[in-house]
Formats: sequence, C-alpha cells, structure tokens
Amino acid sequence: METVRIVPAHENDVPVIVELIKGLAEYERLSGEVVATDADIHEALFGPRPSAEVVLAVADDRAVGFALFFHNFSTFRGRPGLYLEDLFVVPEWRSRGVGRQLLLHLARMAVNRNCARMEWSVLHWNDPAIRFYQRLGATVMEEWRICRLTGDALTRLAATEGA
Repeated sequence: METVRIVPAHENDVPVIVELIKGLAEYERLSGEVVATDADIHEALFGPRPSAEVVLAVADDRAVGFALFFHNFSTFRGRPGLYLEDLFVVPEWRSRGVGRQLLLHLARMAVNRNCARMEWSVLHWNDPAIRFYQRLGATVMEEWRICRLTGDALTRLAATEGA
C-alpha cells in the first residue's frame, strides 16, 4: 500500500476541499444540495472565527480523502466532544485503510483535546459505512433522530415575536 499521510488542511487546500465535498455529495446522492463556494469554505475554515477544521489524507501529493469536524459539547459529561461532519475517500482509494486512518487520527485528536466522545451521522442506507463504523467499535444510536431547521423554516422561527 502506498503511504498515506493525514495532515491538517491549509488555506491553499480550499479548492481541493470543495472538490472532495462535491465528491461526497455525489456519493450520497445529494449533488444538487451543494451550494458552498470556495469563499464559503475559506471563511468557515480559515476566517476570523473558524467554525470547523479539516484534515486531508494525502498520497503522492494528492488529497485522496478528508474529514471535516468541529467541537460540540456534552452537558452531561461537562466536556467537549468532537463531531465528525463529513468523512470521504475518493473511490479509487477505498478499501485501502484511508478511512480508518482518518478516523484513527480524529480519535487521537479527540483524546488529546480531552473530548468526552466523538460522534457523527450516517445515512440509513449506507450499509458499508455502518458496518465499517461498527467494526471500529462505534455504536449506531437507533433511538436518536436528527432535527434540522434550514432555509425558510429557520428564517421564520428566527423572526417569530415573543418568547
């Protein structure tokens, strides 16, 4: 297996990150939902108040995967957590241990940052990913549901008067 390095992303990696995001969206059958631009991603990762971080899996000076993550907080544990928003490996590099390397890197980072846990979501139909995560020791939290406000619903709620 070729050597794969896991490295923090830098500002000049933004176009590559956007392409990887588009690759993930295509895999998840959600290509039409990607509206993020290079400028959006640059601001989110490297602006004055970064919202997230990215590590890249690099082989032969080419990004072959990425993980985008940020910190959340567990009130029950009283400590931060690491939330993995996206994990993606380009098709030709799958089944070579790249995803495992990315998750291992993040797990070590979470431990070093005193995080109480590491969490992420997975699409219900993505059986290969679910099996992969379970082999690593992850628990699929069947009893939890993701709730989301976006677009008009978010705007309407924000504009609601009163408490």
